[in-house]
Amino acid sequence: MNQLQLFLPCAAGVEDFLAAEVHRVTGLQGDDLLVGRGGVVLRASWRDALLLNLHSRLAQRVLVQLSHTMYRSENDLYDAASGVAWEIWFTTKQTFKIEVTAQHSPLKSLNFAALKIKDAVADRFRNKGGERPSVDTTWPDVRIYAHLTTDSATLYIDTSGEPLFKRGWREDKGEAPLKETLAAAMIEASGWGNQMRTAAAGAQATPLYDPCCGSGTIAIEAAQIACNIAPGSLRRFGFEKLLPHQPHVWAGIKQEAQAARVLRNPGIFGSDVAHRMVDFAQRNAERAGVGEVVQFRGGDALQRMPPSETPGVMLLNPPYGERIAVAGVAGEASEDVARFGARESAQTEDGGDFFPQLAAHWKKNYSGWTAWVLTPDLKLPSKMRLKESRRVPMWNGPIECRLFKFDMVKGSARARPADRP
Repeated sequence: MNQLQLFLPCAAGVEDFLAAEVHRVTGLQGDDLLVGRGGVVLRASWRDALLLNLHSRLAQRVLVQLSHTMYRSENDLYDAASGVAWEIWFTTKQTFKIEVTAQHSPLKSLNFAALKIKDAVADRFRNKGGERPSVDTTWPDVRIYAHLTTDSATLYIDTSGEPLFKRGWREDKGEAPLKETLAAAMIEASGWGNQMRTAAAGAQATPLYDPCCGSGTIAIEAAQIACNIAPGSLRRFGFEKLLPHQPHVWAGIKQEAQAARVLRNPGIFGSDVAHRMVDFAQRNAERAGVGEVVQFRGGDALQRMPPSETPGVMLLNPPYGERIAVAGVAGEASEDVARFGARESAQTEDGGDFFPQLAAHWKKNYSGWTAWVLTPDLKLPSKMRLKESRRVPMWNGPIECRLFKFDMVKGSARARPADRP
């Protein structure tokens, strides 16, 4: 188990950040750590797989590659799966599930492809011991993944179980919550996470503020980074049901992570127009172990003043959808906001455009701050009448987005002296 090939899938646009994270966690680099499309590939040990499950904020899963073959038909998939020694990974007493993804596969039915792979796994167990494991498509003990391209098939066994964005602390959430993995990617892209990790003890930290915090995902991820809390410390993993699992090794890894925690309060803030969402965020922060580190408040994003005297970083995933119902005064939000939070909209209640007003509020009151805004609207800078200093491509699930960086100065960004000929 010391010469495994792992694949860690991630959201498109996050691959380089994930590679840097894998290097921090495992020390791997060079040919042992390669950046691919939609993830990273590494040659690593079983212990590395456990470490990455516990510590990765950016990966969606940690998969062990067991087979890579060429194929032309479903029968080729059956042969490939028959050749894998599944019996060294799990037993007939455990349930399993096959999931198939594909890019330009010539096969007509992925469901039939999954059925052939399932048959191969079951037949191998039956041929070796007379029994076969059962299939459970809802809560399987073991998840097997197959990825098909035009002519190649790769089989993986999953060590994560539930996706890694499910940290175990978010029980209260709004209607369209931001995934923890994407929130972590925003923090890494801004540079705040790396600055926090490399800052000397006692050094002045850069404040971080999310003025549209919803259920608190960005602020809580940032607080856990500041306190060096492993993102997987509250949850269980799929590898705990696999045969290579050694409980004493895993217990030692968790103890090391617990001992590495630090008590730090760099100034992390969140606010939302809906008090209900603020309550959700506070409860989530307490479950995540950072209830004393993050300060959540109610308040309209168009009215809230900077939460710290020192300029810092704003990170936000503002509403994409129909309208931004902004209360004007915290706690007087409309019924829609009370149900969904302020994340559902594009206009203020008086009919004005939210984003130009937000930009004007920032330019007047947030001089010296840097704002990072994740949005699928590529025309957002022109709507805000701001000039972005950087744009980072990121995907929010199936939605192609950009993370825009705005450096705030007083007055119109279009009238800065540096912009004049």
